[in-house]
Amino acid sequence: MKTDRKTGHFFAFFRRLLQKLSERDQVLLLSLFVGISCGLASVLLKKAIEFIHFLLTSWFDGEGYNILYLIYPGIGMLIAMLFVRYVIRDNIGHGVTKVLLAVSKNESKIKPHNMWSSMLASSVTIGFGGSVGAEAPIVYTGAAIGSNIGRKMGLSYKNITLLLGCGAAGAVAGIFKAPLAGVLFTLEILLFNISMTSILPLLLSTISATVISYIFLGDELSFACTLSPFTMHNIPFYIVLGLFCTVCSIYFTRMTLWLEDRIRSINGPFKRWALSAVCLGLLIFLFPPLYGEGYESLNVLLNGGDISFEGETVLAFMTEYKWTLPVFFLLILVLKVFSMSFTNAGGGVGGTFGPTLFMGAIAGFVAARVINLVFQGTGISVPEQNFVLVGMAGLMAGVMQAPMTAIFLIAEISGGYDLLIPLILTSTISFGVTRFFEPYSIYTKRIAKKGELLTHDSDQAVLTLLRTTDLIESDFTSVRIDATLGELVEAVSSSSRNIFPVLDARKHFQGYVSLEDIRKDMFKKDLYDSQHVYNYMKSSPEYVYPDEKMDSVMRKFEKTDAWNLPVVDRNRTYIGFVSKSKIFSAYRSQLKQVSHD
Repeated sequence: MKTDRKTGHFFAFFRRLLQKLSERDQVLLLSLFVGISCGLASVLLKKAIEFIHFLLTSWFDGEGYNILYLIYPGIGMLIAMLFVRYVIRDNIGHGVTKVLLAVSKNESKIKPHNMWSSMLASSVTIGFGGSVGAEAPIVYTGAAIGSNIGRKMGLSYKNITLLLGCGAAGAVAGIFKAPLAGVLFTLEILLFNISMTSILPLLLSTISATVISYIFLGDELSFACTLSPFTMHNIPFYIVLGLFCTVCSIYFTRMTLWLEDRIRSINGPFKRWALSAVCLGLLIFLFPPLYGEGYESLNVLLNGGDISFEGETVLAFMTEYKWTLPVFFLLILVLKVFSMSFTNAGGGVGGTFGPTLFMGAIAGFVAARVINLVFQGTGISVPEQNFVLVGMAGLMAGVMQAPMTAIFLIAEISGGYDLLIPLILTSTISFGVTRFFEPYSIYTKRIAKKGELLTHDSDQAVLTLLRTTDLIESDFTSVRIDATLGELVEAVSSSSRNIFPVLDARKHFQGYVSLEDIRKDMFKKDLYDSQHVYNYMKSSPEYVYPDEKMDSVMRKFEKTDAWNLPVVDRNRTYIGFVSKSKIFSAYRSQLKQVSHD
């Protein structure tokens, strides 16, 4: 309690200082602070994963098939599951998707515990060998930092959302030392309606996070590699790689979502954990590169090192023959989705960002090695290290559907700017063809089906943010279906509205009467007892439900050309009305909120 009070006093003092600045200057200063915080968080997460990994595996001699590969990942998943289930008591998986939902459905508010809980759970999961990535948890952490700082400082929804984006951008920049990729990630995936004037806070956040990362982690590239110069005659092979990445991207997205749904359909968290732990342990025992993030294996492929798993797996013999080697890595490519899904659905906490990079690199290696074997002796060959690097961008562009992020992230983390042409070519093909078959990314597919996804379409984005329940008007005077005209006229005299919902004895909506419908008879007192409400009642052309998405409500208004539609529950119990004028007013207000001018 004392800590919370001190924190509250600090923010109150800081808020008073900021009030002397314009809101624009406040955001700039806070974006710098958010970036520094995200840089420190990224460093802390990386160091925690490395420390746990070193503690558990540094004494492996590499001369026998280590049975601990069967056990470690399950232990990490169990610790993470118990922490999430009994300490946090909240779902913190799939961080990027959670950030998208926070923006579209929760006014960019993220719970304070997400500033540390995702980091802690994912460091244990990955450190013990869980086959997932640390990038999504750190994005969730960074977004939570930005969101909570914005709320504590009393900023508007628009600027809280911008700081949330600064946090996510700073997190990507910090963990990869890639400031430009951090900005592009936020623009392509998270914040769809952002203007160029909002770029400066994003840049300040990513630069400050990157500097912090350089200070504590050194200036080495995240994926240092040995590359060959790009030559034009390899363009057809990069096109082939782009198409191969398309196939892998569709497989990755669909199989991941299907597998996770199937595993989560198993009743009982401990049953899910036990099954996932056993399956994951077996996969890692047979294919050691599936252990943890797998980046150590990528460094061998990126630098043309000797590929050998002698003493590490019973399948090491496959790496000794020229045609079985690509088959071995193709199996790793296929099974990475399984190992990742077992980790996440079994109780671990991690993301799909890292596995996307891993699978892209493997896809590039397999494609290059097969091409070289097919054309062996013809004088035609392709540089395998280049294909490993370009494959990472290709799969990112397809799975995440963010080609600009893919291109510049890979260039930044490897120093491979000389490969911009193949990076652009392969990423564009993978993105374009994948989008034809799979219109949504791994992050957005589930929430798009629920109608909760913000898009680059401003109209659609605003409609997604509007809630039907917030627009229901309930100040209409209802009348019984068997009421007389006299009773109806009495209701008219006491109401300020010109529509009167007609209900039966169980409050079920039957229709409505408008003032226009009774105008000609309302002054004829001789009809007051002989005429009844049902003589004037009209049926509604459509019904609106309180949980209905706003784009569906608007389609009903367009279809019926109505100005008001009744809101009922699934039993047709009357709740109120929603009007087109109220929607238009809310739309204009929301548009001002989401427009980052």
